[in-house]
Amino acid sequence: MILLWLILLPLMGGALAWYAERFDARLPAWIALVSLLSCLGLLLPEVLADPAAGLRYGLWLQDVAWEWIPRFNIQLHLALDNISLLLVLLTLLMGLVALSSAWEEIVEYKGFFYFNFLWSLAGILGVFLAMDMLLFFLFWEVMLVPMYFLIAIWGHENRRYAAIKFFLFTQAGGLLMLLSIIALVLVHYQQTGLLSFDYQRLLAAPITSASARWICLGFILAFLVKLPAFPFHSWLPDAHTQAPTPASVILAAVLLKTGGYGLLRFVLPLFPSASHYFAPLMLTLAVIGIVYGAVMAFSQTDMKRLVAYSSVSHMGFVLLGCFSFNLLALQGVMLQMLAHGVSTSALFVLVGMVQHRLHTRDLNKLGGLWQCLPRLSAMGLFFAIAALGMPGLGNFVAEFLVLLGGFEQHAGFSILAASGLVLGAIYCLRMISQSFWGQLLLPRAAGALASTGPDSQTPPSGTLAAAAGTSAIPADLNAREAMTLAMMALALLGLGLHPQPLLSELNAVLSALLEAAS
Repeated sequence: MILLWLILLPLMGGALAWYAERFDARLPAWIALVSLLSCLGLLLPEVLADPAAGLRYGLWLQDVAWEWIPRFNIQLHLALDNISLLLVLLTLLMGLVALSSAWEEIVEYKGFFYFNFLWSLAGILGVFLAMDMLLFFLFWEVMLVPMYFLIAIWGHENRRYAAIKFFLFTQAGGLLMLLSIIALVLVHYQQTGLLSFDYQRLLAAPITSASARWICLGFILAFLVKLPAFPFHSWLPDAHTQAPTPASVILAAVLLKTGGYGLLRFVLPLFPSASHYFAPLMLTLAVIGIVYGAVMAFSQTDMKRLVAYSSVSHMGFVLLGCFSFNLLALQGVMLQMLAHGVSTSALFVLVGMVQHRLHTRDLNKLGGLWQCLPRLSAMGLFFAIAALGMPGLGNFVAEFLVLLGGFEQHAGFSILAASGLVLGAIYCLRMISQSFWGQLLLPRAAGALASTGPDSQTPPSGTLAAAAGTSAIPADLNAREAMTLAMMALALLGLGLHPQPLLSELNAVLSALLEAAS
């Protein structure tokens, strides 16, 4: 029942938050906080359990099922192993981070915002827990519709265009997935005489017909759109740029990870021969995505677009690791999803803080922020260095394992992918240099520097002298913001300095997936 409550609590919390707004505008945020903390409390016994004693269902920590549509053998089947446990934990913890950023940023329609926020998280949790293919598709769709509203209603100036683009891309991927699920079940029925949507039963008898490649391709394309991988990435920069900070955090931290999870959980073990057939193409797309995303990130002046394109580059390592068919590479994939989820979310939070204080994200209008925002700038420096792959932090360990594992199988692709690390250092250092160092620039939109009319005699935008004697100097991090970012920094340090316990926990599950995919 724990797994069911992990999904029901956000669903009920979202509905309650929407209703509670009519009594007090502050209640929805507190309801969202209680819902997420309750889910973490439910999951705590699994986190603290002895790993040797916790495997009660083979490699599964929890496994529950109820009849849903008996006529077609469709069940409400939920299960938890160490892969999904880590991703569920990431979802809940990054949900708290997104909630922290929404606390002051969201001022309108709070009830409906937290309704969509919690329902989107519930859909993501369902994706990581569902073991029935039709149930998996249901949660895949549930997480998308609330995210559309989060972007379309609380986003920035071009929010409707970005929301529609996001919805069209992801719905096209969802349609491909539904068709592939139906085809997989029908071919499996022809092959075994058993009609079932259950993942574990499908895994026990992989299809061997000639149609396996086409079905596999449908799943791959659906997951590549969500990853996102080149050339299916174009929705991501627009969605991130226009989304409010909480939605950007959810997008970067966990929604993109559903694509990597799908490749790891479904594509590789369900279609072993087809996965090997498509591996050269996937490795090529991974390398192109790594290099292309880094080059595009360097060319951006909008900090949000820069971080968004960096996500395209970093998630290319997930695609590279998945199709390297190597245990080290798969361990790197899991660490990359965790470390990227933390570091990139932190960068989006910091960009949101800069925009909230200065009303701009344009690097050409920012500079010298260390002089007036030293704590925010120090955190920005830390997470930018983490994103570029500094040794001792989680991102470095993850990408190193992917490259090392990939080198054993496909040395040429790994060498080309390693160039992304060099390009990553270039665009991250450019962002740091232009925003935090140099002459202090405070945009006109900040505080007292805003012009009040066409004839206003406002000093030239961007100089410290213009801000002297006014209230335009923004406030640095408050206690809530500093605590949120400090916890994320500690997580990256833990992943970077002592990743072995995590790798040991994942070893058995990843080895089983790799054996099924061989």
